[in-house]
Amino acid sequence: MPKLNPPLSINESDPELLRKLATVKRCCFLAVASISAVTLLAWYLPIFGRLLPNFWRLMTAETALGLLLCAFSLEFSERRYSLRVNRTSLAIAIVAALFGMAILGEYAFHIAAGLERLFPFDPHSTSLWPDRPSPQTGSGLAMLGITIALIRVRGRIAVRVADFVTVCLGLLVLVLASGEVFGAIQIFGISNVTRTSPQTMLCLLLLTLVAFLRRAERGVFSIFLGRGIASRIARALGPIILVLPFLREIARQRMVHSEFLPEHYATAILASIAATISFVFLMFLVFYIKSMEAEIHDLSLRDELTGLYNLRGFKILAEQALRLAQRSQVPFSVLFVDLDDLKKINDVHGHGAGSASLGETAELLKETFRETDVIGRVGGDEFAVAGQFSDFAVSLAVQRLQAASAQRNSVGHKIALSLSIGHVTSTLTPHQSLDALLAKADQCMYEEKRRKKAAQS
Repeated sequence: MPKLNPPLSINESDPELLRKLATVKRCCFLAVASISAVTLLAWYLPIFGRLLPNFWRLMTAETALGLLLCAFSLEFSERRYSLRVNRTSLAIAIVAALFGMAILGEYAFHIAAGLERLFPFDPHSTSLWPDRPSPQTGSGLAMLGITIALIRVRGRIAVRVADFVTVCLGLLVLVLASGEVFGAIQIFGISNVTRTSPQTMLCLLLLTLVAFLRRAERGVFSIFLGRGIASRIARALGPIILVLPFLREIARQRMVHSEFLPEHYATAILASIAATISFVFLMFLVFYIKSMEAEIHDLSLRDELTGLYNLRGFKILAEQALRLAQRSQVPFSVLFVDLDDLKKINDVHGHGAGSASLGETAELLKETFRETDVIGRVGGDEFAVAGQFSDFAVSLAVQRLQAASAQRNSVGHKIALSLSIGHVTSTLTPHQSLDALLAKADQCMYEEKRRKKAAQS
């Protein structure tokens, strides 16, 4: 039986949000695949290319191929595909990363070898027919390929590395996209035809978004998919914090001078660093809120004295367990346990002894039943257990509990524990409710209690 979590747990991802994001990821994949496919057709079928506007061929065929590799690698890394397909996705991601590195290596070789005369490179070129991908595109493809290759890693350290690489990818794409926008709208007097095509930047942004959403399925970014207050704050403030530094630079309309970079990219880097620092502070804040929220949430479901679930917590988890058993068509049982003579223990030995007896009963229940069974204190002296048991299995569990209680009493405890237990097993009918099972188990428990009193008299 799988370990259960409350359906309202703040640590769980919101199923409705996951469904919406699955649609978003699918749309992003289709958009990138369509743009890349159209670009490839435009380059290799000139008749088709003449039908498109001139700016479309700012994206090179090599860039379109690299983006198409990244898109298919992201798609095939989804859990719904087989392990073999996932491994193919990893190989494609590595190829895409190497492809981006090769583009960067070409530019680095030209600069190092002083071959600008043979391969002229103008960072402010307005040519509508570039013959090779830009270094910005190469860096984006390389980082994107590395991120996709790490997207399904497991292990604490590996997950942290993947999260860090995803942050680096986001920072890089922020710099590239904002730099292109700053240049394109001539905030700093840059030509409105930039080195990286609009289609390329759009595809990089869409693929980065999908990679971020995939990493959010596990790791530090999962906070954005939760259902608690901290997750809602993260989703609401995250985009605002990322956008504000760039809006500020647009409003200032002042350039940052740099001896090594075009002014629009220097400004984009400063704005991106400011956005990243603000984003990190937001993450610290929402994780602090999440920790407090989790503590409050746990207190609302737990009995402080025994550490077991209280009535509310028990019903939440037991309802979930019952639905799971009904879907799987497996037996489901509920036990009702009463600590006999608790009032007498309180009157004779004091309330401290009564509390100690309740705690010992809780320990016996935890030792007797499985970790995946739902155990709760549902009343002053009443406990309940729910889990996937057949009638025979639950009878054996009752015998083990009674034997554990008798063994505990035999070692000379001052106060003996006496438990009255009733249990019922579901009939596998789909409409059988938890309340009905609890009522039947409670009735069986009182019948057991009456039999014990009759035997004593």
